[in-house]
Amino acid sequence: MTTTVTRAETSPAAEEKPTHLGWLFASLMVVMLLASLGQTILSTALPTIVGDLGGVDHMSWVITGYILASTVMMPVYGRISDLFGRKPVLIAAILLFLAGSVIGASAGTMGWLITARVVQGLGGGGLMILAQTSIADVVPARDRGKYMGVMGAVFAVSSVAGPLLGGWITEGPGWRWAFSFNIPLGILAIIAVAAFLRLPKRTRERSERIDYLGMVLLAAATTCLVLVCTWGGTQYDWNSPQILWLCATTVAGGVAFAVAETRASSPVIPLSLFKDRNFTLTTLSGLAVGVAMFGALGYMPTYIQMVKGVDATQAGLLMTPMMASLLITSIASGQIVSRTGRYKFFPLVGMVVMGVGLWLLSTLQVDDSTFRMCAYLAVFGAGIGLSMQILVLIVQNSFPNKIVGTATAASNFFRQVGATVGSAVVGSLFISRLKDLLAENLPQVPGSAGGASGGMNANSFTPQSVHDLPQMFRDPVIQSYNDALLPIFMYMIPLALLALVMLAFVVEKPLSTRVDREVVEADSAEPDATTGQLAVATATTGAGPSYDPAATPSSATTASASVAQVGTGATSPASAAAPAETRAAANHRAGRSRRRRSAPRHRA
Repeated sequence: MTTTVTRAETSPAAEEKPTHLGWLFASLMVVMLLASLGQTILSTALPTIVGDLGGVDHMSWVITGYILASTVMMPVYGRISDLFGRKPVLIAAILLFLAGSVIGASAGTMGWLITARVVQGLGGGGLMILAQTSIADVVPARDRGKYMGVMGAVFAVSSVAGPLLGGWITEGPGWRWAFSFNIPLGILAIIAVAAFLRLPKRTRERSERIDYLGMVLLAAATTCLVLVCTWGGTQYDWNSPQILWLCATTVAGGVAFAVAETRASSPVIPLSLFKDRNFTLTTLSGLAVGVAMFGALGYMPTYIQMVKGVDATQAGLLMTPMMASLLITSIASGQIVSRTGRYKFFPLVGMVVMGVGLWLLSTLQVDDSTFRMCAYLAVFGAGIGLSMQILVLIVQNSFPNKIVGTATAASNFFRQVGATVGSAVVGSLFISRLKDLLAENLPQVPGSAGGASGGMNANSFTPQSVHDLPQMFRDPVIQSYNDALLPIFMYMIPLALLALVMLAFVVEKPLSTRVDREVVEADSAEPDATTGQLAVATATTGAGPSYDPAATPSSATTASASVAQVGTGATSPASAAAPAETRAAANHRAGRSRRRRSAPRHRA
């Protein structure tokens, strides 16, 4: 039985926005702030944390563990929120994030700390996704650009405030308060969401079942992929049985996931999403952006502390130019998109600017001025601000509200896969190169049992301990950090170029001027069991993208079954009765036709 989901037939007039939109947006900003601070507040505190816990060789897992867990959960949150509604799922995600913060505040070993970050990630995976999707529930795509731009600006602000807070907390009450800081903010977020997140209620169809098998296979394949990138070439050789087994498991898990999604009634990532050209191109481009963005953001504060000889607070301040340029370009591009309706230009320019920024960063030397480093960071941040939120807007404009959460989460999932792989690869290369360079550059100490380093343990290096070293040891350590990290940025430039080429083929569809509402016909509510696709009729006043054009119903059926109240999503009595009246008329006409055909035989 085919499901027919139609957009509401409405007049071309602009849609009236809900009166609580301002408070709703403010509550979602608190959620965004909580999520982005969770990713950035540890950046400046990380060198001190791993030094105290004696785990420099596991430093990458503090970043990778969070990103991996949040990546796996993104499509899960997107699909579940489409089925059950945004508010309860969002509150559950905040509670899970707070649980990880409590565990992190009490961590005594690196293993305990990594576990805390994984738990945080399990909740954090839903925070940004559900905030972005909730805005799509109440704001049409034409006006959404300015809101998405502000969301990107929140990430920029928190990326400055996070390192500053992390540095101040590390040098003041101690790094454990970087976790405790999330608790009052999380409580505030829960209160704000409970009070102001008032979205139209969603009705779950009986045939819509949670895709548990798809979720498990997705988590397994993604985890194995990250382990390959993290352990390959460091803990295990690339041709070792462990890495080869993980590669095989990744491929097998990916194939099994694809097969499972074609058979699920409500797949966690419907493969039919990839039939949309814009979704495919922007998703692949977002993956490339994630590799470059998180590969650079994750380790630049550590580089600044070690190479520039500054404390954690100063390192956070030196990241300000990058985030200021991201904030300005994100807000400006969002405002221009809302006013003009044109958006393709911005991500194209963003990829060019980001590639230039990566090249400039790769050329930095230890004796370069701090001003030059900040200027290069600003160029890189401007490229991210021009593209990041616009890519999300393009995806949301391509699908109806019924599956906008699933589509947004799927796109962000692949971007986060890029972020996870980028952080893992950069971390693995950085640590491997750093160990080799330290062994090569540190001078020999005659008669010392510690070998080349004179008994120093590289795993326990902190910015303060490096600063206190004699110059004959300090200079080689600083040079090793510089030479181990920055040349890696050069390897990311082809990713920006690849994203530029793909985005050139994006079709600039008109941005819809109304929030999409769907009404499911009561007599045909089962989705296709093979693909789970939804047939969507093109709205008369919207942008016109359709999820399955081949299954679009006739105009007569659409007109009779799709009159919805925009504010609540409920149907009027007239519209509810229309399908029955249409069927009755059709049966009457069919009866008259049969009587006419039988009449000649009766007369004969």
